[in-house]
Amino acid sequence: MAASLRSATPTVLRLATAGSVDDGKSTLIGRLLFDSRQTFIDQMEAIERTSRSRGADYVDLALLTDGLRSEREQGITIDVAYRYFQTPQRKFILADTPGHVQYTRNMVTGASTADAALLLVDARNGVMEQTRRHAYLSALLGIRHFVLCVNKMDLVEWDRAAWDSITEELTRFAGRMGVEDVRSIPISALHGDNVVERSARSEWYHGPPLLELLEGIDVAEREVATGGRFPVQYVIRPQRSDFPDYRGYAGTVAAGALRVGDAVRVLPAGHETTITAIDTFDGPITEASPPMAVTLRLADDLDVARGSMICTLDRQPLAAQTIEAHTCWMSEAQPMREGSRLLIKHTTQTTRALVEDLTARLDVNTLDYDLTARQLSLNEIGRVRLRLMTPLCVDPYEQSRTTGAFILIDEATRATVGAGMVNGAE
Repeated sequence: MAASLRSATPTVLRLATAGSVDDGKSTLIGRLLFDSRQTFIDQMEAIERTSRSRGADYVDLALLTDGLRSEREQGITIDVAYRYFQTPQRKFILADTPGHVQYTRNMVTGASTADAALLLVDARNGVMEQTRRHAYLSALLGIRHFVLCVNKMDLVEWDRAAWDSITEELTRFAGRMGVEDVRSIPISALHGDNVVERSARSEWYHGPPLLELLEGIDVAEREVATGGRFPVQYVIRPQRSDFPDYRGYAGTVAAGALRVGDAVRVLPAGHETTITAIDTFDGPITEASPPMAVTLRLADDLDVARGSMICTLDRQPLAAQTIEAHTCWMSEAQPMREGSRLLIKHTTQTTRALVEDLTARLDVNTLDYDLTARQLSLNEIGRVRLRLMTPLCVDPYEQSRTTGAFILIDEATRATVGAGMVNGAE
């Protein structure tokens, strides 16, 4: 195990489940929490009562994460459930996301901040279309660690050939998406085999159980490919006698680092100035980094408003009028078409956008692009070009998850209809 994982302050691993419906994601998370002693007595008593009332002859650990009434009634995950737990080696933030195709948009939400994906596959059914869709979305969202859990191995008599076949197929599929770190484990989430403790029923498997594997994943931050990014959320002018001249710009650091004395540029206007102070609730500091919420003070009185981006002078973002992006369409009401008019929200700025061109639609089974497609329907993924009414300060998503991501909003209903990852800009 890496020495850094033995430090006094455990590192944090952000996880998201992925895979098709009924592959056992919620049961696995429940088993992981229960067997690692992360549950309370009253929680387990309530789950035992609910399991009995539903006629189950076992304790349904999926109920630990399926919290909505409709989830419990249908036996599926609908919303994203977050669970927090800790071992002596590491802290975990785990997003249990839905497998049903109807709720793919919720899976995107849960995976958008994850470091690793727990990709579940039912050993009886093998790799499904939704498995591939979730795997592709995980890779598109910047996840570079896949933990493949081939579940329900007890129902195929712990057949090693079934595990080998699924492992080979998913590893090959992930490799085509640029994901090289794929680790596979045969498990039975229902019975706890190879979840926290190694199982004697898989004598041919010589790797670690799931929890041990998760404790050892290296999540060292990728090299920061951007300079400091600070989207302004609010301008603070208290106008009090004890602060007669105070002007601060509040927000959350999106990327890079900001320090007192740094020369910065305010975009999209392009004016340059210097950071004179960084204020927090607990007092002034000299340096801020993601995801700290701070207030910046600048040397000059400039036209800075909500939606402005304060950036260090190195590796500037592009104030783009047109962006190229991968988009996952999330609207059941209507498809995305060339000529669609939408609102686009990027960091703290919202402006109008025109779908100038739908360049291709992805086939999640083959990873091929249909260059003749003219629309995206619910849960489909495509490459689009958007023309913006107001320039947005963007980075490619592979360089910055925050300044490279956006959502699309229906102008009439204000419903979120799409999520996008910037590829490039003009």
